[in-house]
Amino acid sequence: MRILHVVPSYLPALRYGGPILSVHGLCKALVAQGHEVEVFTTSVDGPRDSDVPLGVSVNCDGVKVWYFSVPHLRRLYWCPKMTDALRRRVSTFDVIHTHSVFLWPTWAAARIARQYAIPYVIAPRGMLVGELIRRKSRWFKTAWIEIFEKRNLAGAAVVHFTSQLEKDEATRLGLQFRATCVVPNGVDKEEIHNESDERDLPPWFACQHQRYLLFIGRINWKKGLDRLICALPYVPDRHLVILGNDEEGYQPTLETLARQEGVRDRISFIGPVYGLDKRVILKHAEALVLPSYSENFGNVVLEGMAAGCPVVVTPEVGAADLVLEAGAGIVLDGSPEKLGRGIADLIADPERGSTMGQRGRDAAASKYTWEAIARRMEEVYREALKGREQLHQAARSGNRD
Repeated sequence: MRILHVVPSYLPALRYGGPILSVHGLCKALVAQGHEVEVFTTSVDGPRDSDVPLGVSVNCDGVKVWYFSVPHLRRLYWCPKMTDALRRRVSTFDVIHTHSVFLWPTWAAARIARQYAIPYVIAPRGMLVGELIRRKSRWFKTAWIEIFEKRNLAGAAVVHFTSQLEKDEATRLGLQFRATCVVPNGVDKEEIHNESDERDLPPWFACQHQRYLLFIGRINWKKGLDRLICALPYVPDRHLVILGNDEEGYQPTLETLARQEGVRDRISFIGPVYGLDKRVILKHAEALVLPSYSENFGNVVLEGMAAGCPVVVTPEVGAADLVLEAGAGIVLDGSPEKLGRGIADLIADPERGSTMGQRGRDAAASKYTWEAIARRMEEVYREALKGREQLHQAARSGNRD
């Protein structure tokens, strides 16, 4: 099968997480299973442009990646050269898989796929959430949905959600879908059985001889760190280690809150940590806590499970269902007292935490490797291809937009 993925950014370097690494993990696994996979993306790297070749394929772990420049309208990733390439080559693919909404590349890919009668799959990647739309660029996103995304979503062979929670949020917006699937993100096998099992904490680590809770992720209001800081008074004698980027300048607000709660001396902001060091820190944590207000999935949950670390999440985390199903941790209300007391009860019973950690690792190995996820996506693509003849008939009858 020839599969084209279209994603606004695709820089699978260590400093990136979330959707970028998820798409790359899926693409690598599809290649390993014998499929021809290409990616169309842009060279946008935050406020800069990545130093990558433009308009030629770059081999990233067996995935052919094509980078295109964004001359203007960077917020929308406006990319006319990618649009030209899509028109030239879209008919050579069996299926198109787009990732994100509200952005030019994925809108253009869906539109051109309809014109050439190529089935396409849309993965909104957590962007079709009412609360997030209301909080940021509400009027722009509402107008974009009406003008562009409704048609794109209705025309998709399948809309791909990474969790039931994400699907429910999108459904509440009143959008129409031809078909949907819920296929979670995955984790690399190397993260499940690796040398972190025999490694001590890195010598620079702030909590060498302390028991600690761990948060990994962007320092952003959506992640619920204010909840966790306010819960810390209910978890005595434990340090909180926060690993992640602060690209929005939110850390000073959290530090002020921590001082008000009297727990500033029990919190360490370490910044991003990658690779083996991160896995070792995960393995030694008493619990990984992700108390998000909104999280379509939460890749770090799988990372915690793979490391054998018990996981604590709030119900707003899409991967909460995975945690409950595997018995890999607990799901707690986000109010500070309930969150704090629930964490305190968990760490008061080390045997319980150890059992949860092992269950999480077993589930990650059996159900959530990228190989297993790629096999599930193969079935989604095959279902999408069944409707291709109908698309051809519609295209021949002039039903194009």
